[in-house]
Amino acid sequence: MEDGVLKEGFLVKRGHIVHNWKARWFILRQNTLLYYKFEGGRKVTPPKGRILLDGCTITCPCLEYENRPLLIKLKTQTSTEYFLEACSREERDAWAFEITGAIHAGQPGKVQQLHLQKNSFKLPPHISLHRIVDKMRDSSCGIRPSPNMEQGSTYKKTFIGSSLVDWLLSSSFAASRLEAVTLASVLMEENFLRPVGTRSTGAIRSGDLSEQFLDDSTALYTFAESCKKKISPKEEISLSTMELSGTVVKQGYLAKQGHKRKNWKVRRFVLRKDPAFLHYYDPSKEENRPVGGFSLRGSLVSALEDNGVPTGVKGNVQGNLFKVITKDDIHYYIQASSKAERSEWIEAIKKLT
Repeated sequence: MEDGVLKEGFLVKRGHIVHNWKARWFILRQNTLLYYKFEGGRKVTPPKGRILLDGCTITCPCLEYENRPLLIKLKTQTSTEYFLEACSREERDAWAFEITGAIHAGQPGKVQQLHLQKNSFKLPPHISLHRIVDKMRDSSCGIRPSPNMEQGSTYKKTFIGSSLVDWLLSSSFAASRLEAVTLASVLMEENFLRPVGTRSTGAIRSGDLSEQFLDDSTALYTFAESCKKKISPKEEISLSTMELSGTVVKQGYLAKQGHKRKNWKVRRFVLRKDPAFLHYYDPSKEENRPVGGFSLRGSLVSALEDNGVPTGVKGNVQGNLFKVITKDDIHYYIQASSKAERSEWIEAIKKLT
């Protein structure tokens, strides 16, 4: 990273005039968040825009878009609103943490307060658990259960752990993720919620309240009295469901060369194991369905030469490239945004080939 850069990477941004979503390369500095178009494997200078952080307010989690649960919302002093989407919960929270730090850089007390907030929790006396559950079940502002899969079984009317934590935060019932997790554990203990499927059920056995509820996107929960387990017969499971039923090992934004037109596009890549698949999603689209993907069994992954443009790569794209060759001999050319990120992806994929 260059001097003065606090964090950089891809985020998907909502357009100002037309509300379409586009991947942009963001660079966070002490008082500004800059964003760039990304074309032909590099950021296009000058920046497409800048967000002045002085007097900015940040909302995270931001639940204004149902199909985009991983948003951060920034509102500038002039009341301009920016919606930025990260590729994972960890990445969203890391960005929110750094941006909040940059906004309050002039007030060290505020930053210290943020650190402290992570570690203390008391349920406000005026809030009863019944009130939280009533609001949770409210069809207009509550949490909406839907069918979710875990390890090949579909469970109706469930929600994922991290969504509940997001909801508790955005409804101001908790001030930090740790508080929300503790609160969710209490709701389970009092039989308002129950775990569904192996991941969430397994966690209940841990001794510590803050570990009994899982703040992640693979653990499922439901309201205590509504849950029918529906196991689809093995032959009914379509190939795509099967492909997507593995555990998520790694996800992130990477650039990929198209097969037909050979142009480079930013995609959200998701690596899963058991079964081992690499899928990619178009971040500008609303539906959460992969636009492509392949099995990693019998595939080869390797880093490409950093000096000059490697064979098979179109356009003047160079640096941090790697290639996956599937067992059907289809070649995928992918670009990470740093050497470190490239080696992380290669290592993670190699373990599953």
